[in-house]
Amino acid sequence: MIKHLIKWSTQQRLLVLLATLLLTAWGIFALLRTPLDAIPDLSDTQVIIRTPWQGQAPQVVENQVTYPLTTAMLSVPGVKTVRGYSFFGDSFVYILFDDHTDLYWARSRVLEYLSQVASRLPAGAKPSLGPDATGVGWIYEYALVDKTGQHDLAELRALQDWFLKFELKTVPNVAEVATLGGMVKQFQVQVDPDKLRSYRLPLATVTAAIKAANSEAGGSVLEQGEAEYMVRVQGYLHTLDDFRQIPIGVSQTGTPILLADIARVQIGPEMRRGIAELNGEGEVVGGVIVLRSGQNARQTIIAVKEKLATLQRSLPSGVEVVTTYDRSQLIDRAVANLWHKLLEEFLVVAVVCALFLWHLRSALVAIIALPLGILTAFIIMHYQGINANIMSLGGIAIAIGAMVDAAIVMIENAHRKLEQWQAERGTPTRAQQVAVIIDAACDVGPALFFSLLIITLSFIPVFSLEAQEGRLFAPLAFTKTYAMAAAAGLSVTLIPVLMTFFIQGHIRPEQENPINRWLIKGYKPVLVCVLHHPQKTLMVAMIAVLLTLWPLAKLGSEFMPPLDEGDLLYMPTALPSLSADKAAEIVQLTDRLIKTVPEMQTVFGKAGRAESATDPAPLEMLETTIQLKPRSEWRAGMTPEKLIKELDARLQVPGMANVWVQPIRNRIDMLATGIKSPVGIKLSGADLATLEKLGQEVERIVKQIPGAASVIAERVTGGRYVDIHIDRLQAARYGLNIQEVQDFIATAVGGENIGELLDDRARFPINIRFPRERRDSLATLQDLPLVTASGATIPLSTIATLSISDGPPMIKSENARPNLWVYVDIRDRDLAGFVKEARAKVERELPLPAGYALAWSGQFEYFERAAKRLLWVVPMTIAIIFILLFLAFGRITPALLILGTLPFALVGAVWFLYLLGHNFSIASGVGMIALAGLAAEFGVIMLVYLDEAIARYQQAGQLNTLDDLHRALVDGAVLRVRPKAMTVAVILAGLLPILFGSGTGSEAMSRIAAPMVGGMLTAPLLSLFVLPAVYLLLRRGGLKVKNA
Repeated sequence: MIKHLIKWSTQQRLLVLLATLLLTAWGIFALLRTPLDAIPDLSDTQVIIRTPWQGQAPQVVENQVTYPLTTAMLSVPGVKTVRGYSFFGDSFVYILFDDHTDLYWARSRVLEYLSQVASRLPAGAKPSLGPDATGVGWIYEYALVDKTGQHDLAELRALQDWFLKFELKTVPNVAEVATLGGMVKQFQVQVDPDKLRSYRLPLATVTAAIKAANSEAGGSVLEQGEAEYMVRVQGYLHTLDDFRQIPIGVSQTGTPILLADIARVQIGPEMRRGIAELNGEGEVVGGVIVLRSGQNARQTIIAVKEKLATLQRSLPSGVEVVTTYDRSQLIDRAVANLWHKLLEEFLVVAVVCALFLWHLRSALVAIIALPLGILTAFIIMHYQGINANIMSLGGIAIAIGAMVDAAIVMIENAHRKLEQWQAERGTPTRAQQVAVIIDAACDVGPALFFSLLIITLSFIPVFSLEAQEGRLFAPLAFTKTYAMAAAAGLSVTLIPVLMTFFIQGHIRPEQENPINRWLIKGYKPVLVCVLHHPQKTLMVAMIAVLLTLWPLAKLGSEFMPPLDEGDLLYMPTALPSLSADKAAEIVQLTDRLIKTVPEMQTVFGKAGRAESATDPAPLEMLETTIQLKPRSEWRAGMTPEKLIKELDARLQVPGMANVWVQPIRNRIDMLATGIKSPVGIKLSGADLATLEKLGQEVERIVKQIPGAASVIAERVTGGRYVDIHIDRLQAARYGLNIQEVQDFIATAVGGENIGELLDDRARFPINIRFPRERRDSLATLQDLPLVTASGATIPLSTIATLSISDGPPMIKSENARPNLWVYVDIRDRDLAGFVKEARAKVERELPLPAGYALAWSGQFEYFERAAKRLLWVVPMTIAIIFILLFLAFGRITPALLILGTLPFALVGAVWFLYLLGHNFSIASGVGMIALAGLAAEFGVIMLVYLDEAIARYQQAGQLNTLDDLHRALVDGAVLRVRPKAMTVAVILAGLLPILFGSGTGSEAMSRIAAPMVGGMLTAPLLSLFVLPAVYLLLRRGGLKVKNA
């Protein structure tokens, strides 16, 4: 059937060329519209519920908001994990769904269940869904800076909140613009408790009066003549004088009591949970652009930059926007790096064809066909919605060698047939030349087609991976598979047609080329020796395979190598219950120290969280985004590893452990696993104090393991509380109930936002509380005067007992069970080896109380899960490849022969990984799978050449003795030397720049290329020596005469 397809294609050349042009145009269209991003989106399908509840302690938030929400969300269909975070004044609930769940279906289901539980939440708690974004959503960050000093942080924050934020939201595919840092302008009413007592006014009366004084209303319309006049009653508060003139009541003498009589009204900053700082020079206001899920990051960033450039003219004089993180630079570097690799590959193909064939036009066949395979992959990617990123482009890069292999074998075979024709019959006519080329294509076309199908289907194990590991390597598997499938189709359609056009004129004999002569001269005697000692050859091959078990046992394992994103994230954790002022001081100090390193471009520090549901960070969590200068501007000999060591040496802040991570991977990991380090140890149980003791014990044990760079257990009881215990009987004697006392404390001490002041489009909160000096210590709190409804005044200590105690600074839960994390950062040690040793030591030395559990999480978890899945997927794939081999040869023996000798091809891969010092990762496994496909393809083509030689000798009646068999096998195998050398040269020349190259994405790509390069040293030996030896052992038994 394949032969018929080749002949049909060469007969319908115009139709094939028209289809090629159509495919090219379609591919370019898809290429231009394929979304670009840096790395694949590894995030789970997740929906976030954020519920602000101002002024409430974490335990109160947990009991009344987070716990009801988490238990309700556990019932949502498809949910696998529900994580709850209870902070001071905020609740975050992350609902993670099974793989392949549609995001918008998940959001609608969460909304459905949220509507059922929302009515049971406290009045001040208003839940809302977070943006339809994922862990890779933070694509661009900026800071608003005023170096002239004309505008304070409150004015910059107002610019961000009420101007830039809404303007940037109009950019397509921006899900959210989150504000970070600065100070929100607040109209503060500080009520004097002594004045309340003298006027016998409860605090609730003042609150109600302010609310009643800040509103507007309509009075329908008046008709006068032929016109209508709409009636409106103005009443909004605009200035401080408006506040001061609010009527509160009337005194006993009939004098009106105004707010100015009992309170001081001023403008001040609202309490904040997020701080931003730039370059150690002081606080700034930041903004974060959050990308909508699945959209084009690069296009969106370009649109955001253009919008900011337009808006710059509308900003006040002196205010400028400074970029602090820009993922488009990473995307551009990654894409440019990989496109350079592709261009290098085109040049290599041309050089190899010119060197081995001395016929440059033949190289054009491969060079023209190669982009078509790539464009076909982009067409399918475009319609499947797969982003072009480091992994998907890398799939194309590692597929190129195998894609070109088919064209090279077919071209080389056509040259050989034409050489034979010229030697036997003289110079052929053009029609005879085309006929020979078609026959040559038909000879190897079917085998090549099935070989490429084998390589295509060899990636089935990668498709079977799930969760993060599946999302990471699926783009690579998709693009490699599509490119190889396209190459298989082109090998039996377009390539034969192109050969009829480009292979013409005089074909130089193979022996005239010195490279070919040297190759044959070196190969032939060794092959003769192998064929005279086939058993010894097999024994050497088996010993080589067995010896490989030693380096295999020495290889460590990891999920994937750290991806150098070109930027860096510094994420230390301070002790809990840190004040905002102290957090700002620490951020400025660390930023200033980091900026002293010459390689730093910008240092953007953050303490606490941005105004986004995608950032559940407590105030003590510091996060500094570092933009590095281009590598060309670094000091001589400086590397990222040396840079981190230098930064570690400079940043020695007491009580803080340094953690250096990559921005994108860190945010993905935090949202997917809830942790910010490569390994996390999760302790879960009911009592937080017990969890803290267990966490400190785990921290002590794991710190002893070699390779532990830092081990930090969360302090779940490190918060400090002022506990107020109300005496119910005493309160009842004064006619007070619990709710009234709680409302008084919430307002007088905590401060309550009771409304908003409208300033054009801006909204600023109105807050009421007692002056700071009346609530800044335990003694002053005990003396707080509480005015009852009857006008009596009593100190708070009369009806309540006040004390200071420890408690949780925040509460984390997973599936409604409180938990604690121990974060472990590893350096100079493989991941799996460290976890294995640490897990054994913890199990041996840590007794767990009843009802408490310990679980290990992190990147190694993905590796283990992938290994378990591959245990049954790989055998299934081998079975599919066996069927394809059987279809290619029509016999079981060659199929078993190729599969049985494949382990020898992997010998070089394992040794090469060991010598390079690489750990075995999923990326290395992907490289091994690609190598196995190539080795199978090498074996198929070698057996085709050997079968052809045997058939030729049998036809001539020359296959009667063992020596005849030797001559036939040498003749067939020697024909394979030139195409094999060309193929290996093309594949190695394509892989070596990927292996030793630098630039964005090179770490992951080099891990994939390493086993393929190592395997290219042994896979050719397999097909050139081991396969002929085994073939001889299988065939010589059929000879009637053993020796002549």
